[in-house]
Amino acid sequence: MSNAVAREHLKDEGTRLQVTAAGATSGLISRFIIAPLDVVKIRLQLQTHSLSDPLNRQTPPQGGPIYKGTLPTIRTILRNEGIPGLWKGNVPAELLYICYSAVQFTAYRSITQLLHHTFENNPLPPSAESFIAGATAGGLATATTYPLDLLRTRFAAQGNTKIYTSLPSAISRIYTDEGPRGFFRGLGPGLSQIIPFMGIFFAAYETLRPPLSELHLPFSTGGAVAGMIASVIAKTGAFPLDLVRKRIQVQGPTRSLYVNRNIPEYSGTTWGTLRTIVQREGFRGLYRGLTVSLVKAAPASAVTMWTYERSLRFYVGLGIGAGSEPKDGEL
Repeated sequence: MSNAVAREHLKDEGTRLQVTAAGATSGLISRFIIAPLDVVKIRLQLQTHSLSDPLNRQTPPQGGPIYKGTLPTIRTILRNEGIPGLWKGNVPAELLYICYSAVQFTAYRSITQLLHHTFENNPLPPSAESFIAGATAGGLATATTYPLDLLRTRFAAQGNTKIYTSLPSAISRIYTDEGPRGFFRGLGPGLSQIIPFMGIFFAAYETLRPPLSELHLPFSTGGAVAGMIASVIAKTGAFPLDLVRKRIQVQGPTRSLYVNRNIPEYSGTTWGTLRTIVQREGFRGLYRGLTVSLVKAAPASAVTMWTYERSLRFYVGLGIGAGSEPKDGEL
């Protein structure tokens, strides 16, 4: 494969430092733009009853439900908590997205280089290579940044009653009340969700980007459209595990203090929580917040990939880290 063709793929572009900087930049920008939709998604995922159920309209359960649909939920948050309510948890979320994106893109590139070196004489199919690299990079990024993900969820889940007043106070209280393990509640379903999600996402993205890049689109680029389609496909398949992760993240001594005050107590295991949700809420309970999740995922991934590619070209143009690239075959 010639260098010109090889550079058509995301995994072969830039040095490690350039990839890390571009990943962090794309995460920062993407997070700020989609923050309100992220808060709405979390609120809907933590809600255990649906307002579309006639029984719930007649006798609403204590503590909820209070949200229905994306736009009504945004209006409710604005009415009760003001504009800042839509950006609750934004500080740990920004840190999460920056660190996650940097680790994800760096690991993805390094793993593909390792696969190239390992299977040099018998290369893997491109889709298999992208799946392995994407799944592994997603798992590494999730595990290393998970405490920030938990903090983001807990801040987004609190209403006007402040459980945590600041990021340092939240870290201190969780450590005191729950110990170090408290920062990793829900890591199991988090890894179970993110590995297939990122594997499917990168495999679909690398497959769709070359043909879509040849299209002349009026309002977008082929890379952005490829990222949007890949994200929707991956998000739908992995969504129940994402919901389980959110439910487990808010377990503990503060469970009944969040804006959704009727969050059940779960066993803490992935399959046990899945069974409990299905028994109490039916299979549709596993997909609470899916609509806003898809609405959020598509532009978020499109913005992330679009910003990443342009940031990478910018850093490459500046020559940042150009001299630090390892020699061919070194990882």
